Amino acid sequence: MSDYVASNIVILKGLEAVRKRPAMYIGSTDETGLHHLVWEIVDNSIDEALGGHANKITVEIYKDNSVSVEDNGRGIPVDIHPQEGKSALEIAATVLHAGGKFDKNTYKVSSGLHGVGLSVVNALSKWCIIQVRRNNKIYQQKYEKGVPQTEVEEIGEANNSGTKVHFLPDPEIFGKATFSFNNISKRLKFNAYLNSGIEFELIDHRNGTQIYKSMFEGGLKSFIDHHNINKIRIHENIFYTKRKLNDTEVEIALQYTDEHGSNEYTFANNILTKEGGTHLTGLRTGLTKVISSFLSKSSNLKEYESKVIGDDVREGLNVAISVKLPDPQFEGQTKNKLNNSDIVGIVRKILEEDLSDFLERHPNDLKKILEKVIVSYKARNAAKVARENIIRKTALELGGLPGKLADCTTKDPEKAELYIVEGESAGGSAKQGRNREFQAIFPLKGKPINIEKYNTDKIMQNEEICSLIKALGCGIKDNLDINKLRYHKIIFMADADVDGSHINTLLLTIFFRYFKQLIENGFVYIAQPPLYKIIFSPTEYLWVKNDEEKNTVLSGYKGKKQPIIQRFKGLGEMNPEQLWETTMNPNTRTLKKITIEDSKEADEIFSILMGEDVQARRKFIEANSSLAIIDI
Repeated sequence: MSDYVASNIVILKGLEAVRKRPAMYIGSTDETGLHHLVWEIVDNSIDEALGGHANKITVEIYKDNSVSVEDNGRGIPVDIHPQEGKSALEIAATVLHAGGKFDKNTYKVSSGLHGVGLSVVNALSKWCIIQVRRNNKIYQQKYEKGVPQTEVEEIGEANNSGTKVHFLPDPEIFGKATFSFNNISKRLKFNAYLNSGIEFELIDHRNGTQIYKSMFEGGLKSFIDHHNINKIRIHENIFYTKRKLNDTEVEIALQYTDEHGSNEYTFANNILTKEGGTHLTGLRTGLTKVISSFLSKSSNLKEYESKVIGDDVREGLNVAISVKLPDPQFEGQTKNKLNNSDIVGIVRKILEEDLSDFLERHPNDLKKILEKVIVSYKARNAAKVARENIIRKTALELGGLPGKLADCTTKDPEKAELYIVEGESAGGSAKQGRNREFQAIFPLKGKPINIEKYNTDKIMQNEEICSLIKALGCGIKDNLDINKLRYHKIIFMADADVDGSHINTLLLTIFFRYFKQLIENGFVYIAQPPLYKIIFSPTEYLWVKNDEEKNTVLSGYKGKKQPIIQRFKGLGEMNPEQLWETTMNPNTRTLKKITIEDSKEADEIFSILMGEDVQARRKFIEANSSLAIIDI
């Protein structure tokens, strides 16, 4: 046993701890973490705006993957800190938990509660240049990996005030991850809705200059109005309230549509809290209480008061809530969930009072909302009965596993894999080429149905869906028991072409709607079969999965004898040995793991792409056509 002595204790000085464990501060080092750097600096500028000191924030993306964030606020102080003997700018940029966020006189409401935003961004950047316009002068300091390379220097005169932070994320930390114009513009649009009267601008200098500007005066009411622009609205008027209680400002806007499910957007001090929190709890509780109260007052609907639950009340709900409070408590540095317990009562009180008043003044809206809730209750009851019937039928009447399933021998779910394979031909090759000990094969008969276009009763009559439910063994939706899942790797295996992508999309729709927990627990994957076999000699060859990889390989053979290129139109063209070697052998295959980064956004995209609204789908395709990979 090795000795454990004082010298084993490693002390990380300055910002070393951030570079050693970046995920502790920004959540991850992939594209999500990369964009979190921008959010940290933008949040600082928004804090200036919340205090009434700024009204414009500009983000610029440069060709070298660097980003700058500039505001017209007061500018970070540059004078010497009385205790530290250094410029306040250098302290803010190099010391964790240092900043104006801890001084209630400086920032009444702040999103950067830990005071680590600027210093963390600086630590994770290859270089960072901070310019401050203050006292009619421009000051600047340069850093590399968080370490100052210069003193705070006066470099010119200024006729206004503000701060500009320009940084290049360190490739040693983030690899080849790049910034997304769409992600940043979407975030800035949210901020524009949340902070009426403040202008947000995004300039992207890559591939020709793109410019996005946004400023909204209507707050969250404008947001919900825009969100529902292509939806069928159940009632005409949008409920909206904005008022303060116990130093907490609450802003809420809501409207019902004919959609399935709900869209709930929650913000705390301008931060999108993806996992909700106490403000969402207060909203849901208050909304259910108001609806139940009006049901009890209605003589012909009174019987439903005790039957309706929160899910019925939220069916078709589109709501946004923003709270601004002096001392927010979040879960973790990434701030995905609000924890302040007193917010539940504050939000509930405001919503109950103001929504009740709104519905009293708009009786037609009240009538349509109550009708929607009752329809949702009846549909939920019918769906529950249908699901229970199909599960009972598959488990008891039909018995055993579906005949089309070629099961594996292991009974250990952690070792077992289920390949859902496109087509009978490919299914046959997969059955022959697999490792029978741990790999099961479920061949699809034709394309799966698009469940987004059918009700639960119709879906549960589909033979393929019923067989898949039986094969997985864990039930579906509310009745899903993940402990009964028979395979901890569920792999979609379709052709490497457009039809294969469509099949994978149909399967993803089924799993997102009926087996969402399996995705959330990391059990769902997409196989990556090759599209080409490049043959250099009878004994030397290479499998590549797309045209980009093929062109990269061939570019190294200019002037040399060109290899033979064999293109596979489908999995069925491969013999069992080839299928095992390229797509099924755990030692050589590539699998794409399916994750859900933003459940609300995923829900909306599935509705647009797979639903009945042709116009909404067309708009989405037109807006995102440049991202499409076309197989010609």
